[in-house]
Order: sequence, then C-alpha cells, then structure tokens
Amino acid sequence: MKFAYLLAVSVVCVAQVTPAAIGKSPASDWLTYNGDYAATRHSSLSQITPANAKSLVAKWVFHVVGAKKLEASPIVYDGLMYVSNTNELYALDARNGRKVWYYRAAGAKGTRVNRGTAILGDKVYFVTSDCHLIALNRMTGNLVFDVEYASFAGGYTTSIAPLAVKNGILVGVAGGGSGQRGFVASINGDTGKEMWRFWTVPAKGEPGSETWGGFPAEMGGAPTWTTGSYDAALNTVYWPTGNPWPDFYGGRRPGDNLYSDSVVALDADTGKLKWHFQFTPHDVWDWDANENLVLLDAVFRGRPRKLLVQANRNGFYYVLDRVTGEFLHARPFVKKLDWTSGLDDKGRPRVIESKIPTPAGTKVCPSVRGASNWMSPSYNPATGLLYVVTLEQCDIIVASAKEPVPASGFRGTGNEGIPTEPGKFYLRALDVLSGELKWEYPMPGPGVMWAGTVSTAGGVVFSGDDDGNLVAVDARTGKDLWHFSMGHNLFASPVTYMVDGKQYVSIAAESAVFTFGLF
Repeated sequence: MKFAYLLAVSVVCVAQVTPAAIGKSPASDWLTYNGDYAATRHSSLSQITPANAKSLVAKWVFHVVGAKKLEASPIVYDGLMYVSNTNELYALDARNGRKVWYYRAAGAKGTRVNRGTAILGDKVYFVTSDCHLIALNRMTGNLVFDVEYASFAGGYTTSIAPLAVKNGILVGVAGGGSGQRGFVASINGDTGKEMWRFWTVPAKGEPGSETWGGFPAEMGGAPTWTTGSYDAALNTVYWPTGNPWPDFYGGRRPGDNLYSDSVVALDADTGKLKWHFQFTPHDVWDWDANENLVLLDAVFRGRPRKLLVQANRNGFYYVLDRVTGEFLHARPFVKKLDWTSGLDDKGRPRVIESKIPTPAGTKVCPSVRGASNWMSPSYNPATGLLYVVTLEQCDIIVASAKEPVPASGFRGTGNEGIPTEPGKFYLRALDVLSGELKWEYPMPGPGVMWAGTVSTAGGVVFSGDDDGNLVAVDARTGKDLWHFSMGHNLFASPVTYMVDGKQYVSIAAESAVFTFGLF
C-alpha cells in the first residue's frame, strides 16, 4: 500500500507543461508541432554546426508496427518523445528510442494519417481519424478523456496536430475535397468541454455568406487541417483555411467564397473573428492556404511591424501586418506561375481567364499540389531567411462540366490535376521581408517527398529530400553538409532537441522514427 501511495504521488507531482514554456520553446524540448507558437521551427540549440555536421550518425531507430506513411513531427519534453500514428500514440525514451508506453484508440473509425500531438500540464493530446480528441496522462498513457468534436458519420475526418493555447486545445477538420464545412474549435484541456467554435464558412445571413451566391454553407469546405499560430501578447490565434468545395468547379458558388483559402485571426478566448485575409478568392485550382503561418517582429519599410508571412500554395510569398491583417507585400517564389498577371495593392490576384479550369482541361502553373504545401518551413532570425520546400510543376486541370453531385458524406469530386512533367523540389531560402531568393538546394528524385524543415542556432538547416535522405545544409549558403538515407519516402518535418547535454535530430519516415546525433 505504501509503494502504491508513493507511485500515485509521483504521478500527481509530475512537472507541468505551461503555455509560457511552450512560448519559449524550442530549446532542449520541442513542445508544439511547429516548435513554438510563432511557427518558426527554429531551435536555439547550437551543438551541431556546419563544421561538425559531417560527424552526425544514427543513434536509434524505432519501428512503428503497421505504419505506412508517418507524417508526424514528434513532441519532446523532459526526456520523453511522443510520436503519433493513425489512431495511436507512442511515448519513447528520447535518449534511446525505448518504448515507455503505447495507446491505441480502440474502435476509432477511419485510417487517416496523423500529424502530431499537443502537450499541456500533465497531459498529451492527439486526434483520431474520426474526430475524437484524446487526452492521456503523459507519464503513464492512461486515458483522461475522449471527446468527439465532429461527426464521422457526417463525413468529417481529421489528421491535425492540435495546438495548446492557454487552457484550450485547438483542433480542426479535413474536408476540402469532400465538402464538409470547416471550423476551428477550442476544447478545455482539463474537462474536454468545448469552449468555442469558429466556422470558416458563414451561415446564411452572417457576414461573408453573401460571397457564396446562395451555395449551402454546410457543403462549402474551407477545412482547417493544419496547425495554426498564436501571439500571446495580442491574444490572437492565426489559422490557415483550405479550399472551397467543389475543388475545380465554381459555377454554383459565385463570389469570393469566404473564408476559404484565407488566414483568419481569432480572439483566443472567444474564437471571435478579428480580421481575415484571403489569398485566392473563388479558388478553382485547389490551392488551399493550409501552409504554415510564421510570425515575426521586424522593421518593415522603415517602420517596426508585427508581421505574418506565408509561402502560399498559389505560388506567392505574402507579408501581412498581423495586428490588422493589412496586405504589405507579395512576390512569386516559384518560376512557373502563370495563372495571374499579378496582385493589386490590396493583394488581390488579377486572374487570367484562360487559366480557369474547363471540362476540356487547362494547363496551369503551379500544379494542384501547389508551389508549397503543408510541409513546414522554418525561419532563422540570425540569417533573416525563411527556408521553404518548393515544388516547380504545372498541371492540366480538368473541371467538371457541372457541379458534382455529393455522394454520402460529400466525398470527393473525382477531379484532379494531371502533371505535364515530373515535378522538381527545391529547398529555397527566401529573404523573410522581401521574399527574394537567396539560395536554393535542388532535390533529385521523383517528385514525391513532402518533408519540411527545421532551423538551428548552430547555423544548420535540416530537411528531408526527394531521395529519402535526411539532409543538413548550411543555413547561410545552402551548402550540402551531410545526408543519411533512410530507404523511405519522407512525409514529415524534422525536429531537434537535447537530452543529457547532447543535441539530437529526429524525423519520421514511412514506418519508423530515425534519430541522429554527433559521433
């Protein structure tokens, strides 16, 4: 009995992960999907440098049984690593990859990939494919709560890495290609009770609903399947939204289709909309805006500004004022961009009519996969560079002759882009204020990778390449420093952390987590 009592006390007294700690991450720990609330994915660790990166070696590999396409970025805290797969979560010893505990959501429906976890207090959180938020004791893996926040029977699914903000766990949904009405919800991290919900397609009569031409809100799409950013000083959550539905046919939804393909700035306490900016009004190319929103403070055109930047799927790099949502600057970051003649002074594209998809097929650049996508960029304030994995590719997009008839759950339209040539990926370093290309690292391979990046104070950028390698390049020059082949295609973004005074770099491959350190 005495032993049981001491064990219980040790569990109760486990260190608490606070929002303040998340805001200071990443250092030794990696406490949220994008490393910090600003989504910079930049670590203060400096043990690995351009001078010693060639000495990196594999330290451990953990095989995830049954995994086919791991996309998660691990969370690391106090020597424990949390890695998610479809409907399951592993806790590993971050020093050696030893399994500490494992949780499987029995009865979960659907098999969507999972992109990661959130951590807050003494709990770790992840979502199941059928839109349940699961809260577990982070030390034991014991279930704290399991709440459904969207209906799988109604067509909703999800793959998102949640975001812990204050006492809420923020979640979103998929559905850009299947018509579910998107939303962001904040769920109390202790009780599982929903605190607020923001719908990304306004209901009839609400502001913005006039931009849909009477199209039903419940079929509008604008999903929220990637993790947002947060500014604690402004008490504002910034969330990227997906494309409207149907993907390639806009005949029944005339207008801009708010708030699809946008960033929405929400009050963190209430979910109330503060402002929005739409990157691609009336999207008929499937160019969602679910790419990471990076927050930084800088002098822009002679004036101190709180900025938000994004390398958008439509091929433009955007700089916005994150206090007001004002459009400040944009420029293409891909060479193959032909759907618009440019943007006006408000950031609105001047669409070339001949580039709107037709039933006969229309060649458009960039491709349906986009100039960028959900793979994470990173920002190093010392270099002033944003590191973005970029795809140069064009598609022939075939649009429906009429609005597709929704199947059960509105699943899909059957339309997609047909590549006109093999795509080529580049890791590009952009000046964070101008979007000017400073260097690029070409990636050989078949054009199938989806790996993101992580930047470090040591002056190294890590990314996956198109041949299944984890690569290290010099942050200032793009010089190739080191690579390691994992024998898998890569669909995840790496992270870095420190345990016992040693810096590690981890990345998930198709079916295993690989971790590296200095020899």
